[in-house]
Amino acid sequence: MADDETDDIETIEDLRKSFWYGSRSNLSFKYLKDLSDAEFGDFLDELLTEVSSMIDSGDPTGVIDTAYRWQIQAYAGHLGGPNDFPHRFDDVPINPLPKPLSECRVTLLTSSGHFVEGDDPKPFGVESMTQAEAEARIGEFLKEAPSLSSIPIDIDPADLRVRHGGYPTDAVRADHQVGFPIGHLADLAADGVIGALNPTAYSFVGAASQVRLKRKVAPEWADRLSSDGTTDVVFLVPL
Repeated sequence: MADDETDDIETIEDLRKSFWYGSRSNLSFKYLKDLSDAEFGDFLDELLTEVSSMIDSGDPTGVIDTAYRWQIQAYAGHLGGPNDFPHRFDDVPINPLPKPLSECRVTLLTSSGHFVEGDDPKPFGVESMTQAEAEARIGEFLKEAPSLSSIPIDIDPADLRVRHGGYPTDAVRADHQVGFPIGHLADLAADGVIGALNPTAYSFVGAASQVRLKRKVAPEWADRLSSDGTTDVVFLVPL
């Protein structure tokens, strides 16, 4: 076989890994990298079976369930059991609410990568970095400390922007409430479930240096929120 023909051959392993920031970078299916070749074959078999059923029935539930179930299996194999998770600690503080939730002021904090148009955090000094570039530079993001963006809760959704190299942002762009639920929290405040919503919400790119986040950045943010007297409870939305 000619060398140029050999270069065109793609193995099953190559195909699996191509979805993880590779030639077929697709963050919705990046978990395929953590499946074995045999598991990947079973995944494709089940997925194509459900696609065939969807063509006949018009119901995508089977396709969605298959993709979700294999994602869970892949991540379980990657992370191990809950007790083996590297960022798990037995001494995580559990603080009781200082007063009933209906009297608490809640601050929204997400790791979704949202920011306000005109207030770009400019990762690595890059103005208007695209989502594609963020995905391509995910390795650099994972080594850097995160930057916190302040967002007024009454912002027009048209002025919200999102960029994150670690998850597929299409659904969040279509409906920011998916990852930045300020409207839902405002409804809870209006209904009296929570006392009030902090006028300022916060977001950062969660794909960052976890050591810096835990040891330095997160404590600084916590001190900031507790010292200004505007927060009783932080509602964290991890993505």
